[in-house]
Amino acid sequence: MLTDRQRKLAARQLRDAERAGRPIAPLTEEFSALDADDAYEIQLLNIQERIRAGATVTGHKVGLSSEVMQRMMGVDEPDYGHLLDDMELHPGTPVPLARYCAPRIEVEVGFVLGDDLPGEDCTPDDVLAATERVVPALELIDSRIRDWRITLPDTVADNASSAGYAIGDGRDPRELDLKAVDAVLHRDAERITEGRSDAVLGDPTLAVAWLARTVARFGVPLKKGHLVLPGSCTRAVDVAPGATFTADFTGLGPVSLSFV
Repeated sequence: MLTDRQRKLAARQLRDAERAGRPIAPLTEEFSALDADDAYEIQLLNIQERIRAGATVTGHKVGLSSEVMQRMMGVDEPDYGHLLDDMELHPGTPVPLARYCAPRIEVEVGFVLGDDLPGEDCTPDDVLAATERVVPALELIDSRIRDWRITLPDTVADNASSAGYAIGDGRDPRELDLKAVDAVLHRDAERITEGRSDAVLGDPTLAVAWLARTVARFGVPLKKGHLVLPGSCTRAVDVAPGATFTADFTGLGPVSLSFV
């Protein structure tokens, strides 16, 4: 475990890296005792700082929700980060890449909550009952850790490597088989990757329920109106200026982002 002073120092280093667009060495190299509990506390320090500066929490994201990514990181459960209103990206408005360090794009089926979720006892049935609509979503991930040389504590401290998100209109989740939503990602006219929603823990509602139970331990609720991104159903793709990425989902439709 780190001291409070070390946690604050690590949080400031990440905050400065994000503001300057200049990544830093892995935190685990400087703070060898850094563990997952420390990392979540560091994440919260920076979220609280952004809230004091005027940002609003609009939801949460789940990371490491595929078996492949969990094996790569040596963990047996996902991680999570916060979504803020100043992270929202808008289809039709080009995104300037100069503000990011090493951005990548992921394809997700997002959940917009119509009611608060229960906490420690949340189930997939609770998730379906509380979800107002599921939406096509793109998450922009970015690492403030140089060259993506991340361990689990590094990415958790870095807000689960989250940087931005865009969503489309969506529909009622009861109208879809949420384990069988196919997604295809195009870069301009080129088909570059594809996947299916059951890549996320076999069922993305499981990831949302896991999130509700997990954040409840930290006193964090998942509220009506919040967006939850349960994890990517495709591999992450590097982003470059001049490209437009469009994800098309069966039953949900498309969502696009352009970059400059």
